[in-house]
Formats: sequence, structure tokens, C-alpha cells
Amino acid sequence: MKKLKQIPKFKNEDEERDFWAKADSTLYLDWAKAELASFPNLKPSTKTISLRLPEGLLNRLKTTAHQKDIPYQSLIKMILAQSLGREKA
Repeated sequence: MKKLKQIPKFKNEDEERDFWAKADSTLYLDWAKAELASFPNLKPSTKTISLRLPEGLLNRLKTTAHQKDIPYQSLIKMILAQSLGREKA
């Protein structure tokens, strides 16, 4: 069994992120002992953007979202994800 290197102490998350982006994790961790973890309460990170839409389009989105009983921002995200999924194929 090989001796693992000690994981360095990091000043912040950016420093740690940079380290792991370049480091070979098998030199620091024994992945054979790894266990599957579940984090059910984590939400994907989001970024706020400003988007200008014609009023008519925004009204149609809000009406459709109301009919589906979901927030209109969620409807926009669903439509974008579906459209990008089709583009990928």
C-alpha cells in the first residue's frame, strides 16, 4: 500500500479549488475507501441576470406559468433547458 501525501491547509476555497484542479487526488486520497455521499438539501448555485423581454412575450410567459401553476422564472428555465437539450442532439 502506498503512502498518501498529506492534504495541505488552504487559506480559502479558491486556493483549495486551484489546488485540486491541478493535483492528482489519488496521491492524497485512497478512493477504495470512499463512500457514496448524498446531499439532498443542496440547491444548484444560480446567478442573477438581467434579461429584457418584450412585454407581450413576458405576459405570455406569465399566463402560461399561471396555467401550469409554477413561477414564470421557473417556466423560463424549463423552456431554456428543453431548448438547449434539443440543440445538443
